[in-house]
Amino acid sequence: MIRYHLSLIALILIGCILQQFVPVITPLYDARALILPLVFLCAAVTVRLSMMLLLAFLAGFLWDAQHYLGSHGGDPGVYTELVPSLSFGYSILLYGFMGFIMQSMQPLFRRGLWQVSVLLTGVATFLYLFAEFSLITFVRGEFLYPSRVFLQISLTAALTMIGSPLVFAFLFRLAKACDYIIRYDGLRRRYFTPETPIH
Repeated sequence: MIRYHLSLIALILIGCILQQFVPVITPLYDARALILPLVFLCAAVTVRLSMMLLLAFLAGFLWDAQHYLGSHGGDPGVYTELVPSLSFGYSILLYGFMGFIMQSMQPLFRRGLWQVSVLLTGVATFLYLFAEFSLITFVRGEFLYPSRVFLQISLTAALTMIGSPLVFAFLFRLAKACDYIIRYDGLRRRYFTPETPIH
């Protein structure tokens, strides 16, 4: 169990690094796949609540750390006109919210219905981005929801969801290598004999 959990922490760190190299797709309203949230969401459904919260803290902290220095923050000598934005650490709460969404489907996931969790990664990503944008507009006092932003959020969630089967497949192999039990036997046909009690 410890090896699997440490591996997930390493994957979160790797996802944060890889996120820096994911390009924006201009024809798709500047949408892009979100590697760090994707790794977190897929990992969140495979662990217990306490570990999910730890991963949410780590992922949210890293997400804010890589976005905090920019046009809205940083050195006042460089950025003379600061744009009101969210405080550092808000992503930890939003990642926790996403993690609770994934945890709600854990019983189905453990029965082998991983396809539901694939769809849920797209839903959770959409809700995360929509909540983040809503909080930013609230802080700035604008309350504007342009159709372009809605399309960007939707396409980003879709692109992120497309990668989730690959991440799940990797996590299944990782769990097996680490002797971590993910009850993934829903696709395995069970044969019952007349003497076998059915529970």
